[in-house]
Formats: sequence, structure tokens, C-alpha cells
Amino acid sequence: MTSSNVSPTPPGERADLVAALAKQRALLRRTVRGVTDEQARQRTTVSELCLGGLVKHLAEMERRWMRFAVGGAEAMNSVPIDWADQFRLLENESLDGVLAEYAEAGAATDELVATIDLDSVRELPPAPWFEPGAAWSVRTVILHLIGETSQHSGHADIIREALDGAKTMG
Repeated sequence: MTSSNVSPTPPGERADLVAALAKQRALLRRTVRGVTDEQARQRTTVSELCLGGLVKHLAEMERRWMRFAVGGAEAMNSVPIDWADQFRLLENESLDGVLAEYAEAGAATDELVATIDLDSVRELPPAPWFEPGAAWSVRTVILHLIGETSQHSGHADIIREALDGAKTMG
């Protein structure tokens, strides 16, 4: 076996987690394939969501959750986030650019999953959507990433279908 055939993630649970996340990322990338920057900025439903904004949000979400996995809530919140603009593809941004950021974030996540203690537990940051004092294991964080990526891939599929009739999953 050549080194190019060796997976950086050990087999077993870690490989399963990375594969599940990779599948959802690939669905999102397939959904936005062939879309122009102008289309990637377009809202096609009553929601604020657009294709480029979803990719941008998922890249930032992966980076934030991996900071949490390593250093807890303080690390997660160490980089400010613009809650409104993270869901928009701004005029100075391109779909190719946010897709590249998403690929970098994904590669970093996959690398971390290969080595981090999945049983390590961190207290969640204060937020209206978390129970006060709740804590998650790194494993739970990764499962959350899979779920959120899947949910937003579905959002993207609806937006794309409304945009030009293309369907990713049907």
C-alpha cells in the first residue's frame, strides 16, 4: 500500500464520524456546483438564507466547534462572529472563496477528529439554546456538526431548487 492510500483517520468510530461528516459536506458542495456568485447571494425563499451564506456559516461553525472541542467555551468565543453577515455572501466575497474556507475548516476538523479524546467533556457557553450548565463530549460536538451540516444541506437543496430547478437529493 502506498502512502497516498493510507487514511489519516484511524479505522473505527473516528473514521465513521469523519465519513458521515464528509458525506454531508459533499452534498452541500454538490448543491452549489455551477452556481454563480450572484446566484449564491440570492434569497429564493422568505428566509434570510442563501447558498453562499450557508457555506460560509458552515465553515465558521466547524471552526468554532473545533475551538470548543480543544479549549471549551472561552476558545469557541475567542473569535468574534457577525451573526447576520455569516449567513450572507457579501459583495467582496465569492462562492469559490467560501468553498475554499469550508474545505480548509473541514480538513482541520478531520485532522483533529483523528487524534482528540472523543470522551473529553466541555461546558457549553451560555446561550438561549443551551441548558444552563450543560456540557458536551467531543463526540457529541462532532455528532452536532453532522446534524447541522445535514440540516443546512437540506436548506441549500430547497434554495437551489427554487433558484433554477436543480435538485441535489431527488
